[in-house]
Order: sequence, then C-alpha cells, then structure tokens
Amino acid sequence: MKIKSAIIDLYNNEENQGMRCIQDIIKEADERYTDVDLKYDIFDTRYKGEIPDMSYDIFISSGGPGDPFDGKGTQWEKKYFKLLDKIWTNNQNKTKKKKFIFFICHSFQIMARYFELGDVIPRNSKSFGIVPIHKTELGRLDNILKELPEIFYGADFRSWQVVNPNKKSFRELGAKLIVKEKIRPHVELPRAMMAIRISNEIIGTQFHPEADIPSMQHHFLQPERQKQVVEEYGEKKLEEMLNHLANPDNITLTRNTVIPNFLNMAVDNLTNKVG
Repeated sequence: MKIKSAIIDLYNNEENQGMRCIQDIIKEADERYTDVDLKYDIFDTRYKGEIPDMSYDIFISSGGPGDPFDGKGTQWEKKYFKLLDKIWTNNQNKTKKKKFIFFICHSFQIMARYFELGDVIPRNSKSFGIVPIHKTELGRLDNILKELPEIFYGADFRSWQVVNPNKKSFRELGAKLIVKEKIRPHVELPRAMMAIRISNEIIGTQFHPEADIPSMQHHFLQPERQKQVVEEYGEKKLEEMLNHLANPDNITLTRNTVIPNFLNMAVDNLTNKVG
C-alpha cells in the first residue's frame, strides 16, 4: 500500500537542520513497514508559496524563523490556512479517510492562531537549547508520549510562545494540552503550552521533537556558534548545552519517540490496523 506524506517547509529559505531530520524520520518509518510504501514530497510553502493538495495522507509542517504573524495576509498563509480548512473538514466526515498532520515550533504557533488555542506572544527572553519539559495529566495517557518519562528533554529555539489556554476553543475542539514548559517557581509568568493534541489526527509541539545529536552538534560544536552562544546567553548556557551533548540519551529518546509514534499511529489507521 502506498501512503503519501507531505513535508511543509516553513523555514523561509533559511539554513536549517530540521528538514533533514524530518526526512530521516520518514525514511526510517518507511523501512519499518514491509507492506507500506511511505514516501514524501517537500513543499517550500513560506518561501515559494508551494502547498500540498489533499491527495496526501500525512502532513508534517516544519519549524521556521521569526514572527508567527509575519505571514498574515500573504498568499502563502492564505493557502496554508485553506489547506487546514480542508483537512479539518475532511476529518469531520466519518465516511472519509482521515488526514494526519503534525505541527512543529513555528507551525505550532500558527496552528495556535488558526484554532484560537491561546495567546501567541513574544517571550521576555529567547528559549534556546535543550530543555526539560513536563507531561500534563492528559499527556501521561497520550500514545505519542508513552515511552517518555514524566519530565523529558526537547530542543527548544523560540522567541515566541503560546500561553493562557482558551478554554472555550479547547472544549469545542476536544483538544488536550499534553505537555507544558518546565516549572519555574521563581518566575511569575504563565508556563507555555509545549504540545497540544487537537484530535486523534492533529497534533503539534512547540519544541523540536525531530532534533537529533548531529543537528545539535551543528548548533553547538562549531567555534563561531559557540562564540555566538556565549555572547548572547553566557558561558553557563554553552556549558549546559555541551553537557547535554555528552549525554545524548535525553534528546535521542525524544527524537525516536514523538514523530515516529505519530507516524506509526497514522500508518496503522490508514492501513486499517486500528479501529
């Protein structure tokens, strides 16, 4: 059976490791299935205005730089939201084959705008590095997180955040907040929402679950990048990041769990292996 995947590139032509990581995860998923041909196409949505059509079964929408409002009113965002309209409408029809979509970081913030899930606002300071994040009570029950401990680690690079859950939207959608930002008892600010399940088919994470050790090494082992980290965040932040790279199990577990579980669930559903 052939299953078509679309990777929606929102990096706006900026050099990144995220696209390579997403492709690697899909290729690994394809190798796990002997009876499924899981292939992907890439759509450069933010830079070139490319958008997948509804012939695709699975969509993964990438991270990206900058302000999650900078696409407001642009053609690419209009086409992006129209695709989300079609996916949502399709999934409400019980007779139609479901479409699955995963949103990462920048896409998560746009998803939050689209579904009106909370306030999408700038952070007081940029979150940068590998950080501890916490499952909620609902997150403990979520299949996508089941192999992860109560507190796990994720790559987090953002100047924006989604806070103050809109209870009305959550209730109407049946959405679930499954991961929150680390507890900061000394900071009197709301904790950011870090992962939300909109439905069985639609989920997003504020962190980068696709990040792997080579991508982190790309960020932190180059001398010029180390200098930049020290200048912007201090020696302590660089030391913290290097310690994480010396103990790769934390981020590797997240990388091998979240999106692979999403793909497994999608493929099982599309091949009628689950009800």
